[in-house]
Order: sequence, then C-alpha cells, then structure tokens
Amino acid sequence: MARLHQDGFVLIMPGAALNRWIIDSATDFAIIATDRDARVTTWNEGARRILGWTEEEMVGELVDRIFTPEDVVAHRPMIEMEAALETGAGNDERWHQRKDGERFWAVGQMTVLRDDAGDAIGFVKVLRDRTEQQLAAEALKVANEGRTRVEEQLRDLNADLERQVLSRSLDRGMTWHVSPDLLAVLDREGRFFSANPSWEALLGWTEAELLPIRSTVLIHPDDLGAGLTAMQELLSGKPIIGFENRQRHKDGSYRWISWVAVPEGDKIYIRGRDITAERIQTEALEHAQDALRQSQKIEAIGQLTGGVAHDFNNLLTVIRGSVDLLRRPGLSEDRRGRYIDAIADTADRAAKLTGQLLAFARRQALSPVVFDVTSNLQAVKGMIGTLAGSRVQIAFAAPDEPCFIKADPSQFDTAIVNMAVNARDAMGGEGMMELIVGLADQIPPVRSHHAVPGTFVTVKVRDSGAGIAPDDLVRIFEPFYTTKGVGQGTGLGLSQVFGFAKQSGGEIVVDSTVGVGTTFTLYLPCEMEGEDVVGPDGEDEGYTDPQGMCVLLVEDNADVGLFATATLAELGYSTVYAENADAALRELDKGADRFDVVFSDVVMPGMSGLDMAKIIRERHPDLPVALTSGYSHVLAEKGSGGFELLHKPYSMEQVSRFLRKVARQRTSDTVEPV
Repeated sequence: MARLHQDGFVLIMPGAALNRWIIDSATDFAIIATDRDARVTTWNEGARRILGWTEEEMVGELVDRIFTPEDVVAHRPMIEMEAALETGAGNDERWHQRKDGERFWAVGQMTVLRDDAGDAIGFVKVLRDRTEQQLAAEALKVANEGRTRVEEQLRDLNADLERQVLSRSLDRGMTWHVSPDLLAVLDREGRFFSANPSWEALLGWTEAELLPIRSTVLIHPDDLGAGLTAMQELLSGKPIIGFENRQRHKDGSYRWISWVAVPEGDKIYIRGRDITAERIQTEALEHAQDALRQSQKIEAIGQLTGGVAHDFNNLLTVIRGSVDLLRRPGLSEDRRGRYIDAIADTADRAAKLTGQLLAFARRQALSPVVFDVTSNLQAVKGMIGTLAGSRVQIAFAAPDEPCFIKADPSQFDTAIVNMAVNARDAMGGEGMMELIVGLADQIPPVRSHHAVPGTFVTVKVRDSGAGIAPDDLVRIFEPFYTTKGVGQGTGLGLSQVFGFAKQSGGEIVVDSTVGVGTTFTLYLPCEMEGEDVVGPDGEDEGYTDPQGMCVLLVEDNADVGLFATATLAELGYSTVYAENADAALRELDKGADRFDVVFSDVVMPGMSGLDMAKIIRERHPDLPVALTSGYSHVLAEKGSGGFELLHKPYSMEQVSRFLRKVARQRTSDTVEPV
C-alpha cells in the first residue's frame, strides 16, 4: 500500500499494488516507477505536469529521458539504481530535463520495490521541482563570486601592489629574466627606459634597440589611435588592464599583445602577454562560420532556382502552346477565346509566383495601409468557401471591436488564402476549418527567438486534418518544400505567409498534432485607427473620365513602352512617350501643364523612376506621379516614397483603375473648399 510520509514523499511499500488515486493526487511531485531495466511502469499526473510527457508516452521507455545528456553519458540513472540496491534508498539533487528540453533542478528520493520474497523488482523515484530555489541560490552564489572577483580586481589594481610587483621586476631578479611576458618601463613620453629579454624572444628587438625609440612606433597603424588614447589615460593616472593591440616584429610581421599598464610618478610600468594564437583561432572560427552561412545561402539559392525554373517552364509551356494554336488558320472564335483565356490565366499565375518569391525573400515592395482585419476576412470568406469546397465547414469568429493592422491588404489576403488552401489540402477536402480573429499581448517564443511583447492582432486558421509530422514541421516554411504529391502544390504558399509576416513586423506560428489537426497563427502588430484606414477592397468607387487626359509615359523597355502606349490609347488617354528619366524631365521643361499624370517605371538606366519622381514633386508639386515596377530593391527596402505604385505585370483593367485613382487625388487636391 502507498503511504504519504510527513516530509511529503510517497513511498511504495514492497509488494504492494500501486494505488492510482493516491499517486495521481500527488500533483506537486512526480512519482515514477520503473522495472529493473530502468523502463517506466508507472507515471503519475505530477510527473506529466512537471516533466511534460504523458503516461502513454513514457510507459515502456527508459527513464534516461528525464536526465540531462551529460548525466546519461555518465550512466547516472544506473548508478542511482545500484546505490539504492545497496542501501535500500537514496537521495539526490541535480538538474533534470523536461520534454521540451528545458532543464530544472529536482530534489529526488529513490526507493527499491521488492516482491513478497524480498527480491528487487524495480524502483520508485519521487521528484520535487526546486528550480526557483536552486536558481535563487545560484544567483546569490554568482553575486557573491562576482563581488569577490570585483574586490580581487580592485586589489589587483591597487597601485601599491602593482608598484611592488613591477618594482621587484626592476631589480633584475629571476622573474624579469625568465618571464615569457613582455616587461618594460616607459617614461611619460612613451620612450623605453628598460625592457626584459622577452622582447627579443617574442618580437626580435633587443633592449639596446628599444631604448632610443617611443613605444608607439611599434604599434600597427590601424591600432595607433586607440594606443594614443590609452597613453592619455595612463598619463592622467588611470591604470590599463586587458588593452589589446598589434606590435610590430623586427621582421615586419605583427603579433597581438594584451597589456597591463600602471603609471607611477614619472614612469609607466607595462606587462604584455602574447595572444596571437587565440586571435588566429577566433578569426578561423569566424571564417568557418561565414563559410557555413555562405554554403547555406548557396544551397537555398539552388533550391529556389530549381523550383522557379520548373514552375516557370510549365507556365511558359502553356503560353507558348496557346500562342501556336492561335496562329493556326480557321480557328473558331470559341477556341480562340479559350486560348486567350489560358494565356491570361497563366500570366496571372506567373505574377503570383514571383510575388510569392519576393514575399518570402522579404523583397516584395509592399503598400501598407491601416485596415480592419475582420472586414478583410469577411470579404475573402466567400472565396475561401469556394476554394475549400462544399464538404468543408467554415466557422468564423472575431471580436465585436475592429482589429486594425498596417500591412499590404493584397498580400494579407493572399496569406490568408494560402493558409486556407493548406488547411483544405490537409483535410483532403472534407472537415472543419476555423478562422479566428483575436488579440495577443506578445508573440510567443518560436524558432529559437525570444518572446516579443506588445499588442498584436492574431488570425488563426485551424483545421481538423491529418496534422504535420515533427520532421516536416521544421521545414514547412522553406520555399518549394511540400509534402503534397507531384503537381499538387508549388511549396510556396506557406513561404509567402512567412515572408509577409516577417516583412510586416509580425510572425507566423504553427501548432500541430498528428491525427488531430493543425493551427496556424498569424501575428501582426496592432494599429490605432487613423485617417488612412481603408476598406477591404482598397478602392474608391468614383469615376474619372480619361478622355482628354494626357499621360507622360516613362519606360526604358521598348516592348513594354509600346504595350503601355497601346493600352492607354485603348482606355482613352493621349500619351507622350519618354525612354528614360532625363527625356521625361526635358518633356516637362517644355511645359508640365500639358500632362495630367506621369506614369513611370522605377528601374531604369541612369536616374531611377523614384529619384525622377522626387524631382518632379519638387519642381511641379501639382503634377501626380505614379510608379510601376516588377521588382526594385530600393522599393523593397525603403518603400515608394509616398508615390502610388502599380506592380508589374498589370492588366488593362488594373492600369485603368490605378490611373483613375491617381487622377482623382489630383482633382481632390485642387478643388476649392466651399
């Protein structure tokens, strides 16, 4: 039978049956029973709470799991058992390990289990978590040791002690001659007064060669400034400890030296230790780490290149095939329309692919605005329902109050759709998907990062699918990594979510249980409602007639310029074309009032579109400038400078809405108040 001792430990009497009710009620300490081979036979609720593993996970497993790796290597579990067999019981205090790898200090007692014949059949170990007490004791110990070290350092810095040590060196005793350290006495101008034989052994300079010179002539040119500063501190009466610089050898090479220097009267006493080997080892380690990081980058680039080439070749195959079919004579209008639709659809997919790549690389030029997450989710919920299919039930929950964030609405919607599609595929097209909006006061620790305090809007996408295996869980955000079959996914969906979250100042966290389901939680910084809040569509419904409006089109690519000119003409705009920024500025010098808007590419030879736009804003503040780009590192890093931005590739409808929006802004700016 089980007995509860007055000291709080539960002992299992030999030959008695384990009383589960008593064992599991002891939630303040872990009760663990093992057989003679150290395999767990009983694991109480306290063990689950303290150590993290469930009874199902531990029964039959070696008790080694709860010990630290170094204790396992040292065979500590077996040593404890052998000691208990000799004495009948044993106590110990040491670090143990939880399921998540966290270490904790435990006070433990081990008892031998015996059968009716008195033979040992196993062991019972009782553990109490005493981490807080141990950490407090260690902190006190460290504080005391730190105080002791400081006191020792202060005593070492005591001028009288240094004077005694270095003065004895001046007596030309044995220490002065045999010391491997550089010992010397300088005058207040830094000239050598005396130097020990180690200068010749280590740096090649004899004492006779050193006496006529200043110590500063031996310092490496890159270290001279710091050396002069150290000399000024010495002249002001401050001792120097641990100062490092490079000293010139007689053969022209340099050695790293760590110095201790103490001023006394009109003399400065110095001692230098050679640390060249340590510095070389440190630099070699840094070079090795750099090489490792570079190899990892090369591997990632190779993976990206292969994935992009595969997907783009597929897309180009569709486009090329559709073009060839369109060229065939006698093609019906119905088939012509299908081929044109195939080209348009494939172009949209290619644009989405490049957008996902740029988002993952955090190079997408985002257009952040403040918007309500709940409103945007309501807007895309219907599309998610269509994507998920009729066999997937969708539940939606959100606070009554708006939850504002500042991000790119289009990229946000794309991230949500990508998470929803991932959830649908995980459920095989059948199950329950939940979209939940909430607030959090921190981003939890994730992927070796510490928790980030603050106020964050959270969007959870939860599914009832098969879950994600632990080995896959650590790789799901890698580009082109997918557990789906060939042709069922690019592996870029979750990497787009990861890139968008990081570039928007947030995080993506995943929690999954195999056979139960997965929850992705998107954390984005919460914003206060402001004047720049926009609706889920991000567009105003007003209309501006393009007839009679003139656009100054700036594009260095002749093919794109021809297409854009034709597109603007179809929309009813008149166009003046400039092949670069300089040509555009010359056109404006002829008369800026001819134009209603400037529509310019960003990346161009010579002056960029963004720099040109800033000049136009200074010279012609009433003339709107609209930018377009497929990709620009400047835009990705610094933004569009307040100018409206249209991403390439764009359709006729997109450029129409874009220019109408820019023109409306000019109209609203020039209307006189009533």
